[in-house]
This record gives sequence, C-alpha cells and structure tokens, in this order.
Amino acid sequence: MKIGIVGLPNVGKSTMFNSITKAGAECANYPFCTIEPNVGMVAVPDERLDELTKMYNPQKTTHAVIEFVDIAGLVKGASKGEGLGNKFLSHIREVNAICEVVRCFEDSNIVHVDGNIDPLRDIETINLELIFADMETVDKRIDKATKMLKADKKYQVEIDALNKIKTLLEQGKPARNVSLTEEEQETVKDLFLLTSKPIIYIANVEDNQLGNIENDENVNKVKELAKQEHTKCIPLCAKIEEELSGLEDSDKKEMLEALGLKESGLDTVIRESYDLLGLMSFLTAGEPEVRAWTIKKGTKAPEAAGKIHSDIQRGFIKAEIVSYDDLIREGSMVAAREKGLVRSEGKEYIMQDGDIVLFKFNV
Repeated sequence: MKIGIVGLPNVGKSTMFNSITKAGAECANYPFCTIEPNVGMVAVPDERLDELTKMYNPQKTTHAVIEFVDIAGLVKGASKGEGLGNKFLSHIREVNAICEVVRCFEDSNIVHVDGNIDPLRDIETINLELIFADMETVDKRIDKATKMLKADKKYQVEIDALNKIKTLLEQGKPARNVSLTEEEQETVKDLFLLTSKPIIYIANVEDNQLGNIENDENVNKVKELAKQEHTKCIPLCAKIEEELSGLEDSDKKEMLEALGLKESGLDTVIRESYDLLGLMSFLTAGEPEVRAWTIKKGTKAPEAAGKIHSDIQRGFIKAEIVSYDDLIREGSMVAAREKGLVRSEGKEYIMQDGDIVLFKFNV
C-alpha cells in the first residue's frame, strides 16, 4: 500500500518525507527538486508492540509498514503537461491514497510559486488539476461505452455511473464524493480516478505557530475544508519533525515534552495514513517474535492467516484469540485463558484491530 505525498513546490513535502523515512531525499529552495519520486518504507507506530515485547522478551519485534512516495511539486496546467505535470499525474496514479502538504507559514526566504500564502487556493490548484485529468478519463470512457451501448444495453449502467461522476467533477468536487449503487461501482472500478483516492491534509507550520495552533487562521481554514470532505487535517512543523527524526528516543521524548506535544506530528500522519487506507493490524506474540500483521478492515480469520503463510489459510481449523486489552490486564496468556478470555473463532470470524492470534491448522 502506497501513500503519495503531494503539494505545490516548496511547501515542505520533501522535508516531511525525510522526517518520515530518514531516507535523505534532496531538499532545495527551488521547484521540482524532487523529479523522480523518492520511496520509503515506514514502520507504523504501535505502543501495543512495545508492551508485548516487555511481556515476551522476543528475539525480534516487527512493526507493520506502509510505503510513502514523495512526488514532484505540481503547478497550474499540470493536467495539460505544464511543469512536470505528466510525471506528477502518472506517479499519483500509482499510489493508493494521497497525503497533501499545504503551506501555512510565512517565510520570505522560501519562494512560493504564487507569490503569497493562501492554503485554500493551493489546495484548489492541486484538486482542480486532478479533476481536469479525471474529466478527460471519464469523457473518453463515456464515448467508448456509448459506442458499445448499440450492441449491448448493459453499458447503460456504466454510462449512468460515468455521468454521475462527470456531474460532480464539473462542480469542482472529487469523484470520491459520488454516490453509486453497487452495480454502478462495479462498472467503473477499473477507472482508477485520481480524485477517487482517499486524502488527508498536512498543514505545515513554523515552530512559533505550534503554541497557538488552535487559533491559527490558515490552519483552521484547512481543518474546515477537511471536515467538509469528511477527512483529517494534521498540523505539524516539518522542520521540527526532521529534527525529531534524528534524535534518540529519550532525547525525542524530552523535546516533545518541551514543545508541549504528546507525540510527533509524523507519528500521527503515519497512523492516520494507515487508517486512511482501511488497514488495521492483528498481532502474534511469542518468544521468537512479536509482530503486527497488516490486513484490510473486514478481513475474515482464514484470509488473515494467509498473511502469515498460505498453508495456514489452506489448512485453517480455528483461531485462538485474546484481545490486547484483556491480555495486558491479566498479565499473561495463561491467566487470560484461566479467566475464559481466550476465544476459539471459526472461518466466518471478522478480525478486529489488536486481536492477538494463534492459528490452528492442518495441511
């Protein structure tokens, strides 16, 4: 699963990417510094693994991971090939969700492509370019489906779905907001529209804005927009996050306390991105390894078992499950079992976030 970090040039995308992945993507004060997308795998913060590691003292602890892609800055006209528009659009098609970085700070030393700070205008610039690209895709598909309709009436459902999407795009709204029937969704699922991808907004601020972030006018504008789109806005200072990412845990904790923060903004971004993709973790715990396994929300037990090994899915018998909270409260698996808190679940069981599992199988 990939999260694409997007935004206008010089809004702090690559600084944030560096902070998340410590991959050292080049940063510079000019547009298109990032031309080929930088890619980094990131561990998903999970305090549950820390507690289980203390309990089991395993040989290794393995976090769930997601992939972040730092994509070149976009400018007006990208949908028509302006700047690095064609590359931007092709790279964004390859990601599963979008993390849009919006500049909410003033700095005369860092050039803004439009000359001044206006986060809503910047968001509109990017969103409109994605909408224009999607409209071209939809129009081509409508033409094709209309020709096919003469031979097969089943294409009417697809045409109806496409027209619903087109109407929304013409209103300047993303395709993710369209309401389609299950049958209509099936006909257009292979369109992979850019504006159908889930999105979160990152409001990048200066360190002196953090102390009064609740009253920051620019940040609140982005928050309100995110609320209207039923998504999240996460304020952070990319420069501070880059500093934090280079510190040892103890120094990081001390710096966070000095800043009055419970956790780094990037930990929030990573966790929210994981959730944005509809992902969650089940856990396995023992002396060899404590591990978080990534699955889609709604996954049944046998499919979850298949994440560990295909043989376990094929020979699935049952899953022995205890909730993380129950295990921690009781202090051991033995104590949890004595209290009747370890359950046997079958093939129809839908996995829950934080389930600690032992799969029984026979191949």
